Amino acid sequence: MVISNLSSYSPGPFTLVGIPGLEKFHVWIGIPFFIIYIMAVMGNCILLYLIAVERSLHEPMFFFLSKLAVTDLILSTACVPKTLSLFWLGAHEITFSGCLTQVFFIHYSSVLESAILMAMAFDRYVAICSPLRYTTILTPKTIIKIVVGVSLRSFCIILPEVFLLKRLPFCRTHIIPHTYCEHIGVARLACADISINIWYGFCVPIMMVISDVILIAISYTLILCAVFRLSSREARQKALGTCGSHVCVILMFYTPAFFSTLAHRFGHNVSLTFHIMFANLYIVIPPALNPIVYGVKTKQIRDKVILLFSSKVTE
Repeated sequence: MVISNLSSYSPGPFTLVGIPGLEKFHVWIGIPFFIIYIMAVMGNCILLYLIAVERSLHEPMFFFLSKLAVTDLILSTACVPKTLSLFWLGAHEITFSGCLTQVFFIHYSSVLESAILMAMAFDRYVAICSPLRYTTILTPKTIIKIVVGVSLRSFCIILPEVFLLKRLPFCRTHIIPHTYCEHIGVARLACADISINIWYGFCVPIMMVISDVILIAISYTLILCAVFRLSSREARQKALGTCGSHVCVILMFYTPAFFSTLAHRFGHNVSLTFHIMFANLYIVIPPALNPIVYGVKTKQIRDKVILLFSSKVTE
């Protein structure tokens, strides 16, 4: 009897609904998602290629940028291909292990991106506030330690979410009203107490991200203090120009993230359709725009992109 009860709890495949209320438009909604995803993949791959082959880009800032590009590729690829197969092929089912894998990589890459943006803010702080010590502070060994440290931190924060889901019995519906699996959305399907999932899934990653935001704010406060102490207006503009692309990427990442979090917790009158559309746009738009922002605002990258494509045209 006990064995039969336990077997009834063994999770089978889950069913992803897609965007509730817009099922008739899934095929058409998939087209812009596909275009944006291709832009994200191409843009980040070009960025990684240029940073790898151009020796002039072998600097700490561009090393962090390459890590950001890899994280963006993980974030979008963990979600978009499955979403497109749902929209275009009607592939609504996803295995429990596939669902856990998606949960891990989506949440891991989100928390890791926040940590990388914090590391990039530290890089800009050192470059502007201690330019003469820049190469001695941010040595290759130090950079590797930072990257390994933020990667391990993100891994250790998100991995428990997988085990918190794995321990739950799923004996009710397996239908997920979403286009992908996310921690709390899957936990709510369980026929057991999910208080730990709610508290851990909300508090721990959010507190880590808030700590990143606080450190970024401190870095830019010190940067602004140092910039406004410069006597030359041209020097001030040049110093602020080096931070422009990073500030744009920070705003694109944190603004929708905090808006989505607040909407989930307090926006009870906001429709589920809006929540899911917004969540999907958050997954694809920042990874697509980040390489464009850096390509436009960073002279070294802009020049290399122009050189790359002009050489292709002349061949």
